[in-house]
Amino acid sequence: MPSWLPSAGPGTAKTSLTNESQAILANNHQVSQYTQEPNTNSLLILTPIKNNAKHLGRYFALLDKLKYPRNQTSLAFLVSDSTDRTQQMLIESKKWYQETAPPELRFQRFDIYRQDFFYALPRKQRHLREKQQERRIMMARARNYLWTRALRDEQWVLWIDGDLEYYPPNIVNDLMAYDKDVIVPNCLVRRRNVRGRWKHSVYDRNAWQETPQSLEMISKLKESDFLVEGYKTLKTYRRYLDRFPKNETVVPLDGVD
Repeated sequence: MPSWLPSAGPGTAKTSLTNESQAILANNHQVSQYTQEPNTNSLLILTPIKNNAKHLGRYFALLDKLKYPRNQTSLAFLVSDSTDRTQQMLIESKKWYQETAPPELRFQRFDIYRQDFFYALPRKQRHLREKQQERRIMMARARNYLWTRALRDEQWVLWIDGDLEYYPPNIVNDLMAYDKDVIVPNCLVRRRNVRGRWKHSVYDRNAWQETPQSLEMISKLKESDFLVEGYKTLKTYRRYLDRFPKNETVVPLDGVD
Protein backbone atom coordinates (compact mmCIF):
# COMPACT_ATOMS: atom_id res chain seq x y z
CA MET A 1 0.00 0.00 0.00
CA PRO A 2 1.53 3.39 -0.97
CA SER A 3 2.55 5.46 2.05
CA TRP A 4 0.44 8.49 1.07
CA LEU A 5 -2.83 6.54 1.01
CA PRO A 6 -5.10 6.58 4.11
CA SER A 7 -5.32 3.49 5.89
CA ALA A 8 -39.66 4.65 -4.95
CA GLY A 9 -42.98 3.50 -3.62
CA PRO A 10 -44.91 0.51 -5.09
CA GLY A 11 -47.20 0.98 -8.05
CA THR A 12 -47.44 3.71 -10.65
CA ALA A 13 -50.11 6.27 -11.36
CA LYS A 14 -51.99 6.03 -14.65
CA THR A 15 -51.91 9.11 -16.84
CA SER A 16 -53.51 9.87 -20.17
CA LEU A 17 -51.08 10.25 -23.05
CA THR A 18 -51.44 12.30 -26.19
CA ASN A 19 -51.08 10.61 -29.57
CA GLU A 20 -47.65 12.22 -29.94
CA SER A 21 -46.51 10.86 -26.56
CA GLN A 22 -47.74 7.39 -27.46
CA ALA A 23 -45.82 7.55 -30.75
CA ILE A 24 -42.64 8.57 -28.89
CA LEU A 25 -42.99 5.68 -26.43
CA ALA A 26 -43.67 3.22 -29.23
CA ASN A 27 -40.56 4.37 -31.06
CA ASN A 28 -38.58 4.13 -27.82
CA HIS A 29 -39.74 0.54 -27.30
CA GLN A 30 -38.65 -0.44 -30.80
CA VAL A 31 -35.06 0.73 -30.36
CA SER A 32 -34.56 0.27 -26.59
CA GLN A 33 -32.70 -3.02 -26.97
CA TYR A 34 -30.12 -1.31 -29.18
CA THR A 35 -29.52 1.79 -27.05
CA GLN A 36 -27.66 2.34 -23.79
CA GLU A 37 -29.39 3.77 -20.74
CA PRO A 38 -27.65 5.34 -17.72
CA ASN A 39 -26.52 2.96 -15.01
CA THR A 40 -28.93 3.93 -12.22
CA ASN A 41 -27.26 5.73 -9.27
CA SER A 42 -23.78 5.28 -10.79
CA LEU A 43 -21.35 8.09 -10.00
CA LEU A 44 -18.32 9.35 -11.92
CA ILE A 45 -15.89 11.57 -10.01
CA LEU A 46 -13.77 13.76 -12.28
CA THR A 47 -10.56 15.52 -11.22
CA PRO A 48 -8.25 17.49 -13.51
CA ILE A 49 -4.89 17.59 -11.82
CA LYS A 50 -1.48 19.23 -12.19
CA ASN A 51 1.54 19.04 -9.87
CA ASN A 52 -0.70 17.82 -7.08
CA ALA A 53 1.54 15.24 -5.41
CA LYS A 54 1.56 17.00 -2.03
CA HIS A 55 -2.26 16.95 -1.86
CA LEU A 56 -2.98 13.40 -3.04
CA GLY A 57 -2.83 11.86 0.43
CA ARG A 58 -5.61 14.17 1.66
CA TYR A 59 -7.53 13.70 -1.59
CA PHE A 60 -7.81 9.94 -1.07
CA ALA A 61 -8.36 10.31 2.68
CA LEU A 62 -11.48 12.39 1.96
CA LEU A 63 -12.54 9.99 -0.77
CA ASP A 64 -12.31 7.05 1.63
CA LYS A 65 -14.74 8.79 3.98
CA LEU A 66 -17.27 9.35 1.22
CA LYS A 67 -20.54 7.61 2.03
CA TYR A 68 -21.40 6.18 -1.36
CA PRO A 69 -21.15 2.58 -2.63
CA ARG A 70 -17.74 1.86 -4.13
CA ASN A 71 -19.18 -0.55 -6.69
CA GLN A 72 -21.21 2.36 -8.09
CA THR A 73 -18.37 4.89 -8.00
CA SER A 74 -15.82 5.48 -10.76
CA LEU A 75 -12.81 7.81 -10.76
CA ALA A 76 -11.19 9.59 -13.68
CA PHE A 77 -8.15 11.87 -13.52
CA LEU A 78 -6.62 14.08 -16.18
CA VAL A 79 -2.95 14.79 -15.56
CA SER A 80 -1.75 17.85 -17.48
CA ASP A 81 1.65 19.53 -17.67
CA SER A 82 2.84 17.92 -14.44
CA THR A 83 6.51 17.79 -13.55
CA ASP A 84 6.24 16.25 -10.06
CA ARG A 85 5.22 12.72 -9.01
CA THR A 86 1.49 13.23 -9.49
CA GLN A 87 1.08 10.70 -12.29
CA GLN A 88 3.33 8.07 -10.68
CA MET A 89 1.42 8.38 -7.40
CA LEU A 90 -1.91 8.01 -9.19
CA ILE A 91 -0.69 4.87 -10.96
CA GLU A 92 0.45 3.36 -7.66
CA SER A 93 -2.85 4.38 -6.03
CA LYS A 94 -4.79 2.70 -8.81
CA LYS A 95 -2.84 -0.53 -8.38
CA TRP A 96 -3.50 -0.52 -4.65
CA TYR A 97 -7.22 0.29 -4.80
CA GLN A 98 -8.05 -1.95 -7.73
CA GLU A 99 -5.71 -4.92 -7.08
CA THR A 100 -4.54 -5.00 -3.46
CA ALA A 101 -7.28 -3.32 -1.42
CA PRO A 102 -10.22 -5.33 -0.02
CA PRO A 103 -13.05 -5.71 -2.55
CA GLU A 104 -15.29 -3.29 -0.65
CA LEU A 105 -12.74 -0.49 -1.24
CA ARG A 106 -12.38 -1.02 -4.97
CA PHE A 107 -13.93 1.41 -7.41
CA GLN A 108 -16.03 0.47 -10.40
CA ARG A 109 -13.37 2.14 -12.56
CA PHE A 110 -10.16 4.03 -11.86
CA ASP A 111 -8.95 5.77 -15.02
CA ILE A 112 -5.95 8.02 -15.54
CA TYR A 113 -5.58 10.16 -18.65
CA ARG A 114 -2.65 12.28 -19.74
CA GLN A 115 -3.01 15.31 -21.99
CA ASP A 116 -0.37 18.04 -21.91
CA PHE A 117 -1.29 21.53 -23.07
CA PHE A 118 2.21 22.96 -22.45
CA TYR A 119 0.76 25.88 -20.56
CA ALA A 120 2.92 27.25 -17.76
CA LEU A 121 1.72 30.03 -15.47
CA PRO A 122 3.75 30.91 -12.34
CA ARG A 123 1.68 30.29 -9.22
CA LYS A 124 2.01 33.93 -8.14
CA GLN A 125 0.31 35.00 -11.37
CA ARG A 126 -2.56 32.51 -11.43
CA HIS A 127 -5.06 34.96 -9.90
CA LEU A 128 -3.98 38.07 -11.80
CA ARG A 129 -6.98 39.51 -13.61
CA GLU A 130 -5.09 39.97 -16.89
CA LYS A 131 -4.19 36.24 -16.90
CA GLN A 132 -7.71 34.95 -16.39
CA GLN A 133 -8.87 34.67 -19.99
CA GLU A 134 -6.01 32.43 -21.09
CA ARG A 135 -6.14 30.51 -17.80
CA ARG A 136 -9.90 29.86 -18.01
CA ILE A 137 -9.55 28.75 -21.62
CA MET A 138 -6.99 26.12 -20.60
CA MET A 139 -9.14 24.98 -17.67
CA ALA A 140 -12.12 24.58 -19.99
CA ARG A 141 -10.05 22.57 -22.47
CA ALA A 142 -8.87 20.26 -19.71
CA ARG A 143 -12.36 19.71 -18.29
CA ASN A 144 -13.90 19.13 -21.70
CA TYR A 145 -11.18 16.64 -22.57
CA LEU A 146 -11.67 14.75 -19.31
CA TRP A 147 -15.45 14.35 -19.32
CA THR A 148 -15.64 13.46 -23.01
CA ARG A 149 -13.00 10.76 -22.52
CA ALA A 150 -14.19 9.42 -19.18
CA LEU A 151 -18.01 9.50 -19.21
CA ARG A 152 -19.63 6.19 -20.13
CA ASP A 153 -23.03 5.23 -18.75
CA GLU A 154 -22.85 6.96 -15.36
CA GLN A 155 -25.98 8.74 -14.20
CA TRP A 156 -24.20 11.35 -12.06
CA VAL A 157 -20.97 13.32 -12.43
CA LEU A 158 -19.17 14.99 -9.52
CA TRP A 159 -16.26 17.36 -10.11
CA ILE A 160 -13.77 17.44 -7.22
CA ASP A 161 -10.67 19.64 -7.11
CA GLY A 162 -7.47 17.87 -6.18
CA ASP A 163 -6.51 20.26 -3.37
CA LEU A 164 -9.70 20.50 -1.30
CA GLU A 165 -9.14 20.47 2.45
CA TYR A 166 -12.53 19.06 3.39
CA TYR A 167 -15.99 18.10 2.20
CA PRO A 168 -18.69 16.28 4.19
CA PRO A 169 -18.77 12.49 3.77
CA ASN A 170 -22.45 12.61 2.82
CA ILE A 171 -22.06 15.29 0.15
CA VAL A 172 -23.04 13.02 -2.75
CA ASN A 173 -26.30 11.90 -1.17
CA ASP A 174 -27.04 15.45 -0.01
CA LEU A 175 -26.65 16.87 -3.52
CA MET A 176 -28.61 14.04 -5.14
CA ALA A 177 -31.46 14.55 -2.69
CA TYR A 178 -32.31 17.89 -4.31
CA ASP A 179 -32.99 16.09 -7.62
CA LYS A 180 -31.47 18.82 -9.81
CA ASP A 181 -29.80 18.30 -13.18
CA VAL A 182 -26.97 20.67 -12.21
CA ILE A 183 -26.16 21.70 -8.65
CA VAL A 184 -23.11 23.36 -7.09
CA PRO A 185 -22.24 23.47 -3.38
CA ASN A 186 -20.97 26.59 -1.70
CA CYS A 187 -17.17 26.38 -1.55
CA LEU A 188 -15.49 28.26 1.30
CA VAL A 189 -11.93 29.33 1.96
CA ARG A 190 -10.49 29.51 5.46
CA ARG A 191 -8.13 32.37 6.37
CA ARG A 192 -6.88 33.90 9.59
CA ASN A 193 -8.10 37.42 10.33
CA VAL A 194 -6.03 40.20 11.92
CA ARG A 195 -6.77 38.74 15.35
CA GLY A 196 -5.44 35.36 14.35
CA ARG A 197 -8.85 33.72 14.31
CA TRP A 198 -10.06 31.54 11.46
CA LYS A 199 -12.62 33.12 9.17
CA HIS A 200 -14.59 31.38 6.41
CA SER A 201 -15.60 33.26 3.28
CA VAL A 202 -16.88 32.37 -0.18
CA TYR A 203 -13.98 31.21 -2.32
CA ASP A 204 -15.58 30.43 -5.65
CA ARG A 205 -17.42 33.42 -7.12
CA ASN A 206 -18.05 31.61 -10.39
CA ALA A 207 -21.56 30.73 -9.20
CA TRP A 208 -23.93 33.66 -9.38
CA GLN A 209 -27.41 34.98 -9.96
CA GLU A 210 -27.94 37.89 -12.33
CA THR A 211 -29.45 41.14 -11.04
CA PRO A 212 -31.09 44.03 -12.91
CA GLN A 213 -27.82 45.96 -12.53
CA SER A 214 -25.69 43.11 -13.87
CA LEU A 215 -27.99 42.56 -16.85
CA GLU A 216 -27.81 46.26 -17.66
CA MET A 217 -24.02 46.14 -17.46
CA ILE A 218 -23.88 43.04 -19.72
CA SER A 219 -26.08 44.71 -22.33
CA LYS A 220 -23.39 47.37 -22.81
CA LEU A 221 -20.48 44.96 -23.26
CA LYS A 222 -18.64 44.47 -26.52
CA GLU A 223 -18.30 40.97 -27.96
CA SER A 224 -14.58 40.99 -27.16
CA ASP A 225 -15.06 41.87 -23.47
CA PHE A 226 -14.18 39.18 -20.93
CA LEU A 227 -15.81 39.08 -17.50
CA VAL A 228 -14.29 37.46 -14.43
CA GLU A 229 -15.66 37.39 -10.91
CA GLY A 230 -14.17 38.31 -7.56
CA TYR A 231 -12.04 41.30 -8.55
CA LYS A 232 -12.51 44.66 -6.79
CA THR A 233 -11.41 46.43 -9.96
CA LEU A 234 -14.31 44.92 -11.91
CA LYS A 235 -17.86 45.28 -10.59
CA THR A 236 -20.28 42.87 -12.25
CA TYR A 237 -23.18 43.51 -9.80
CA ARG A 238 -23.99 39.80 -9.68
CA ARG A 239 -25.38 38.13 -6.59
CA TYR A 240 -23.03 35.53 -5.09
CA LEU A 241 -23.82 32.64 -2.79
CA ASP A 242 -22.93 34.63 0.34
CA ARG A 243 -25.57 37.23 -0.54
CA PHE A 244 -28.54 34.93 0.09
CA PRO A 245 -30.30 34.40 3.44
CA LYS A 246 -28.86 31.50 5.39
CA ASN A 247 -32.21 29.70 5.43
CA GLU A 248 -32.24 29.48 1.61
CA THR A 249 -30.57 26.12 1.08
CA VAL A 250 -31.18 25.96 -2.69
CA VAL A 251 -31.26 29.00 -4.96
CA PRO A 252 -31.54 29.29 -8.76
CA LEU A 253 -28.32 30.38 -10.47
CA ASP A 254 -27.53 31.87 -13.86
CA GLY A 255 -23.89 30.80 -13.95
CA VAL A 256 -21.80 28.00 -12.46
CA ASP A 257 -18.22 26.89 -13.02
